[in-house]
Amino acid sequence: MRKEVWFIRHGESVSNADLPTTHPAESELTEKGHREAEYVAQAFSRKPDLIVVSPFIRARQTAAPTINRFKPITVAEWPIEEFTYLRPEHYRGTTGSQRGPVANAYWERLDPQEKEGDAGESFAELLARVDTMGAQLRERPEPFIAVFSHGLFLRAFLWMTLTGIREATNRTMRKYLHFSQGIAMPNGSILKTIFEPDGRLLFSPFDTAHIPEKLGLVDE
Repeated sequence: MRKEVWFIRHGESVSNADLPTTHPAESELTEKGHREAEYVAQAFSRKPDLIVVSPFIRARQTAAPTINRFKPITVAEWPIEEFTYLRPEHYRGTTGSQRGPVANAYWERLDPQEKEGDAGESFAELLARVDTMGAQLRERPEPFIAVFSHGLFLRAFLWMTLTGIREATNRTMRKYLHFSQGIAMPNGSILKTIFEPDGRLLFSPFDTAHIPEKLGLVDE
C-alpha cells in the first residue's frame, strides 16, 4: 500500500540555542521552538492517521499543537529519540559549545561500538533503531503518518535509505558523519516521504515554507 510519511524535526530546544541543559531527554523547547511547533501544526492540510513521537520532551512538545489540533487522534511513542552518543552526565549544566571538545573527540575515535562512558548510545545501536523504525513504518496500515523526531536520527534514516548501508564500521561511521554535517535539517522542518508498494521511498526537499522567515532557521 502506498503511504505518506512526514518526518518532522522538533522545534528549537535550549540545547540548539546553546543554553545550559540538564539531560539529553529533558532539553525543552525555547519560546521560538514553541512557535515553530505551532507553525508545524498549521502545515497540515489534512488529519494524519497516526502520529508517532519520540519520548524526548522537545519532540513531544513539538507534536503537542498538532495533536491538539486534530483530537481525537491516535498517538504512539516509539524509540526514535535523538542519537545521544555522549553519556548523560556531560549534559548537566553545560551548553552545546562546552560539550563540543568531548563530542569532537568521540567522532575522532570513530568506534561504532563505543558507548561513551558506558552510558552513551553506540553508533551501531543508532543504526539498529533507525532500521527498526523503517520496518515499523512499512508494516503500519495507516496511509498518512506524522513522525516527530530529531536531527541526527532522521539524517541517519535518510542516509541509510539513500546508501543502503546497514553495517556499523569505522568507515561507515565516517561516511555518516560527513553526510550529517552536509545535510541541513532546520528545526521545525518537514521531510515529506512517499512509501511506494514496491519498497521505494520518494523524498521531497526539507520543507520550511510553513515557518515565517523572521523566525530564522536553526540547524544545530
